[in-house]
Amino acid sequence: MPGKNQTVISRFILLGLPIPPEHQHLFYALFLAMYLTTVLGNLVIIVLIHLDSHLHTPMYLFLSNLSFTDLCFSTVTMPNFLQNMQSQVSSIPYAGCLAQMYFFLFFGDVESLLLVAMAYDRYVAICFPLHYTRIMSPNLCVSMVLLSWALTTLCAMLHTLLLTRLSFCKNNVIPHFFCDLSALLKLACSDIHINELMIMIIGALVVILPFLLIIVSYAHIVSSILKVPSTRGIHKVFSTCGSHLSVVSLFYGSVIVLYLCPSSNNSTVKDTVMSMMYTVVTPMLNPFIYSLRNRDMKEALKRVLQKKIKLSSNYGNYISDVFIK
Repeated sequence: MPGKNQTVISRFILLGLPIPPEHQHLFYALFLAMYLTTVLGNLVIIVLIHLDSHLHTPMYLFLSNLSFTDLCFSTVTMPNFLQNMQSQVSSIPYAGCLAQMYFFLFFGDVESLLLVAMAYDRYVAICFPLHYTRIMSPNLCVSMVLLSWALTTLCAMLHTLLLTRLSFCKNNVIPHFFCDLSALLKLACSDIHINELMIMIIGALVVILPFLLIIVSYAHIVSSILKVPSTRGIHKVFSTCGSHLSVVSLFYGSVIVLYLCPSSNNSTVKDTVMSMMYTVVTPMLNPFIYSLRNRDMKEALKRVLQKKIKLSSNYGNYISDVFIK
């Protein structure tokens, strides 16, 4: 009955991607490889930053948190998606769907706020190099990370709680490969105006505002470099900010195309493909972007490998000495 907050359905059906049956195994292998690459790549960055003391700086504190976020962001959707590709019925329980939506929003919003924190770090490093250590103090960096996690926890929880008040009466088919908030709202048979209002408010807070702050940060960086134009200065900007700009372009580019560009008749296919871009492709590419375009990461990897080889060699010599004696 109208006015009663009652969830009639207990499971949702996820349609997944529009892949022909004869190509299912090929795409399954592809997505599995992409997911494993995402996990391994981000784990390598996290471990590398933890082991190498040269990387214990504000920039790499943010990067380690970003890698952990990317790893979790992809894990929220990909294992269930891969399982559904192998099963006959691609369903997910109501509670599981809400949990997936919550963590998807949570880690997506955390990534957005971490990217703006990294932009501020680059802004201070280039525009105020002599005061960098004082401004980017450990307390400030940790506070920025904690604030990002705390704020996104509240935002994701608010969306989830507002969704639980809705009724889902008949249609339980989600034309997506995960429980996306906008797809769930389309299935609701009760008033969703409050949900849509909060999407606009929270979206402005954790997506649009951070994106504008990143643009302002880089506008100041470019302005600072143009005041003293030199090949060395331009090279410094590209070497310092190139990786971050690439990640920002991938993440916000996909989000803007998905949520801000006008929908067309094939909007469902477009939404699914673009969601795949920033939930699977971007987290997979981020480790390569930061490792291949970052000299510090390459040198840190060499130091860690050399240290491991030296330890293995010493251990081997020790074992040999024991047996000889």
